[in-house]
Amino acid sequence: MVKLAFGSVGDSFSVSSLKSYLAEFIATLLFVFAGVGSAIAYGKLTSGAALGPAGLVAVAIAHALALFVGVSMAANVSGGHLNPAVTLGLAIGGHITILTGIFYWIAQLLGSTVACLLLKFVTSAAVPTHGVAAGMGEIEGVVMEIIITFALVYIVYATAADPKKGSLGTIAPIAIGFIVGANILAAGPFSGGSMNPNGAPSPWPELVVISPVTGFIGSGHSSAAPLLGFSTEMSSLVAMRPFQLRIILSLVLF
Repeated sequence: MVKLAFGSVGDSFSVSSLKSYLAEFIATLLFVFAGVGSAIAYGKLTSGAALGPAGLVAVAIAHALALFVGVSMAANVSGGHLNPAVTLGLAIGGHITILTGIFYWIAQLLGSTVACLLLKFVTSAAVPTHGVAAGMGEIEGVVMEIIITFALVYIVYATAADPKKGSLGTIAPIAIGFIVGANILAAGPFSGGSMNPNGAPSPWPELVVISPVTGFIGSGHSSAAPLLGFSTEMSSLVAMRPFQLRIILSLVLF
């Protein structure tokens, strides 16, 4: 059920809200730095070889562990979203206001941008990008991302956002980290296993923007469809440009 609330500027700039934005920024920075950094490290250790089975496992584990830590550290402050698709879902579900959600997006995009800039600076390596495998079509890639994003957002709702979650809330960071790691193992060789328009640079905008948003809609919130065009447009403009431009575009768009 959609429970949209725009919110007020005063509430969005309260001390607690500012702490939430800072928590999202730091947690996203650490998550992207460790996750993307693991792929860069694999390339360094293998002299730029293509990602093999061992590398896929290493990258999946790094993402799972980093997300577990990021969600855990931010959960009691901001809710530990670390993902614009998750933020969109929680905003439409009434857990946060739309205005606060927009500021969450900015914080997440800034965190991802700083992480990529730091990785570029300290490693002098190109930031890896996601793409579909050879022989796999664009539609198949989108469907793959829809499925794994559905799984992620469903787990977030079931373990962290559902008021009936009970004791499941204590294992939410573990469950969220596990599903991301498992999805990367399953979808990584095919679509990149993005699930997150914030941390998935790609030459396929529809793959990492439309798919996560549609995955949210498929997770039981089909009434969010009217917002698909808006979220797709904004996310594609911000998340799909080279990471050096994300800060500027984020400030201009929002």
